[in-house]
Amino acid sequence: MSVAEAGVALADPTAYADEDRLHQALDLLRREAPVHWVTAPGYHPFWSVTRHADIREVERRSDVFLNGPRPMLAPARAVASGTGGGRKELLRPLAYLDEPEHQAMRAVTVSRFTPQAVAALRPQIRDLARGVVDRMAGRQGEVCEFVGEVADVYALGVLLVLLGLDDSEAATVRRFTPAARRSMAQEQRTAAMREFYTYFLALTADRRARPRDDLASVIANARVDGRLLDDHEVLSQFVILLMAGHDTASVTVAGGLLALTEHPGQLNALRHGAARLPDAVEEMIRWVTPVKAFMRTARVDHSLHGVLIRAGEAVLLSYPSANRDESVFPDPHRFDVHRTPNRQLAFGYGVHHCLGASLARLEIEEFFAALLPRMVSATVAGPPVRLTTTFSGGLKRFPVRCVLKD
Repeated sequence: MSVAEAGVALADPTAYADEDRLHQALDLLRREAPVHWVTAPGYHPFWSVTRHADIREVERRSDVFLNGPRPMLAPARAVASGTGGGRKELLRPLAYLDEPEHQAMRAVTVSRFTPQAVAALRPQIRDLARGVVDRMAGRQGEVCEFVGEVADVYALGVLLVLLGLDDSEAATVRRFTPAARRSMAQEQRTAAMREFYTYFLALTADRRARPRDDLASVIANARVDGRLLDDHEVLSQFVILLMAGHDTASVTVAGGLLALTEHPGQLNALRHGAARLPDAVEEMIRWVTPVKAFMRTARVDHSLHGVLIRAGEAVLLSYPSANRDESVFPDPHRFDVHRTPNRQLAFGYGVHHCLGASLARLEIEEFFAALLPRMVSATVAGPPVRLTTTFSGGLKRFPVRCVLKD
């Protein structure tokens, strides 16, 4: 593989479904071209940034590197039509915004994601995790498709708790999650987005009329510059909850269990108390890295790792690469539940550090706290399949046979 081919792999969705190919490309780029100009068919050119320190530098310098107008990698045709994350899009979640708009919109929900607010959710999330594991135990020895039948269901349950919705809403809300939309044809996705607009605007109207102690009410009644959020701002808040609030935990729970089944020594260390679960959770997040890349655009000329990036040029921040950087992580291609310190960048860095990072950690920890003491065995029952993506994803299918204690 040449450096040019490695750069093009970053714009190839199939590369992210092939871990060996992806990390071969990323290792090569970090070693030989950590800031590399990529010209990939069907995409506007961009700089790939693959080293941990350089990605932190770009994230830290939000005054130089802007999220807009190209916050995510998308084909040139999608960017031109306004469906690839550009300014033409009506819904612009936090990941699309720059200051001062970013800080104003982040402040809408920040109170619900403080360490204290997240800790208060632990009993409900623990109950959800135990309930999901109970259902797994009721299928002793059967093969389950872990992503769709367990991880997605659990993450959706947490989302419902946050929003103050009961289980009767699960089927509807699930249709709006990224996991559900991936399996839809384009016509179905369009219909689901129309339904999303209608559902969440109705929920907003209800919470404005009858506010409760839930995140839906916080969004519905938030004020920026003395005014309530408009429809597009409200819907943008709910979009980021569905994107980040569902996918991050679901993908990491599934990828974490696969990693444990592939590394039985690590699993045994956790089950017998020889490793700390919080350290293992951090390693699962590093290993899986649910968000693959974000884009930034240089506002002014800037030198990065000795390379001049000119104003208006785009850079791609490769988080899987940062999380396997040899200069930061000893033996980075080894899954190690004892790893500490663990300076993973899966949640980003700087002003755009993921607002829900503490909640994601709690979700993952509570799931494995419920599962591991009851696990007798877990056996992969067929080839795991990964998503094709250039933005967010992990396992698409993971057939597993679990035997649990009652």
